[in-house]
Amino acid sequence: MTSSATHRAAVLALLVSGALWGTTWMPLKHFAAAGLTGLTLTLCTYGLLGVLALPWLLKARPRWWGSRRLLLLMGVLSGLSNACWVTGLMFGQVTRVMLLFYLIPVWAMLGARLFLGEPVTRLRLLAVVMAVGGAVLVLGGPGALAGPPQPLDLLAVLAGLLFAASNLCARAASEVPVPVKAVVVFAGCALVGGALIPVVDHALPPIEPPLALELAAFALVWITAAMFTQAYGITHLEAGRAGVLLVFELVAAVATAMVFAGERLDSAGWFGAALIVTAALLETLHTSHVPEQGSPP
Repeated sequence: MTSSATHRAAVLALLVSGALWGTTWMPLKHFAAAGLTGLTLTLCTYGLLGVLALPWLLKARPRWWGSRRLLLLMGVLSGLSNACWVTGLMFGQVTRVMLLFYLIPVWAMLGARLFLGEPVTRLRLLAVVMAVGGAVLVLGGPGALAGPPQPLDLLAVLAGLLFAASNLCARAASEVPVPVKAVVVFAGCALVGGALIPVVDHALPPIEPPLALELAAFALVWITAAMFTQAYGITHLEAGRAGVLLVFELVAAVATAMVFAGERLDSAGWFGAALIVTAALLETLHTSHVPEQGSPP
């Protein structure tokens, strides 16, 4: 595949991933109604995927063993990010949690500059400002953060920061196959989630066969597709650009909430959504040289 074709495929993969993650709220609400909490759902779905993929991962050991420390760090960061995100949504104000989490483009841009040597172009900086500003408007404007800081606000910021750091690890491990990275994330989320369940005292409710089948389908189809497209896009795009495109998830969430949950956007919210889409388009249409990892930018 040519460089330009790979670029287009990676952009499309991240947009598909954003659409899938952005609409995940629908099955999550369904499972919540069935008595599952965020951490138990993570253990049941990511744990299933990790167990099923473990034999393949061991067989593919020669393809990733040289990057094992980086992959271990990526798995831990992904698991901690997921735990912070789920806990923040469970116990915090959803609007505040989402707004603070979507500082991801800022962390991605700064991290890519500091650790991967990626340049911060004027266009990239403009796209980041537009994406973050759009997220603020969609989630209610500056007033969404009214009131004193709360401990759960820190969890939301940490979730975004850890997520961006995990993406940097995925980008740095450019020689590792995409499926391996996805499996590492599955394992990391499952292990961290399982370790935290006793800490927060979440008892696993009885899971009847129909619910078990729904969980399996959700894990094997929805989450697998979202994770693989995300891993592919992050691997083949600059980390800063990927961070901007990932905010498309918010647009997908808002759009589906309007259609299926009857939620509405005010004029500021519509303008914010337009800013996010424009930022994504800027990053989609602009092609720049992506240096090979380990070589000077």
